[in-house]
Amino acid sequence: MSLLRILIADDEALARSRLRTLLADCRLPGIDLEVAGEASNGAEAQALVNECALDLVLLDIHMPGLDGIELARRLRQRPDSPAIVFVTAHESHAVTAFELEAVDYLTKPVRIERLQKALQKVERILKERRAGAGVDEPQEMLVIQERGRIERVPLADVLYLKSEFKYLTVRTATRSHIYDGALADFEERFPAQFVRVHRNALVRRAAIRALEKYDDGEDAEGWALRLDGIPEPVVVSRRQLSGVRDALKEQR
Repeated sequence: MSLLRILIADDEALARSRLRTLLADCRLPGIDLEVAGEASNGAEAQALVNECALDLVLLDIHMPGLDGIELARRLRQRPDSPAIVFVTAHESHAVTAFELEAVDYLTKPVRIERLQKALQKVERILKERRAGAGVDEPQEMLVIQERGRIERVPLADVLYLKSEFKYLTVRTATRSHIYDGALADFEERFPAQFVRVHRNALVRRAAIRALEKYDDGEDAEGWALRLDGIPEPVVVSRRQLSGVRDALKEQR
């Protein structure tokens, strides 16, 4: 049996007690759950993280002094940072929580089914960490909020980004997402991964399969890229054609 050591951090004693009760009723195959400590504020929680070997912090957000968001920022800098699951009465911090790489975000009153799912996610992520310890850098993630849900999409899965109106279309091999961001930010931050192919589009360099003539009905002498994993072409503007050809040469 493996052991999952948990810290409960919440300024309300009743909330801590309820989490203890729920944890006692949770069942994970082959895993023992142990509440290794409790904290009533962020400073106490940080001290316990420094003193104990912990796997998970169930973390409230609104606490006196050091709040849960700031504590999560601090813990994120540690090489041995425990996993974070936020447990809060407020939904408004969900995007920030996922940007801080929280494993899950539970709203009060917590249901045992949701807590159980969060614990399963934690155990899966901890296994992945142990398996890849010292091997790979953490993946860059896009935190995407759409249709009432929040999803983390690995930047490595993005085939192209296209600016449309005030948002970006983020295309992976399996689906398209709507992302609130600026194309120029991606071009500036990730020049090794993406090449500009149009004033409104960036394409993953490694995904380019072919550059071919393309008639879009307006320009019979136009060009487009074929990318691995998706059927639709991505139009290349005449202004960016030279840069795209250079990118193709670099891949050879």
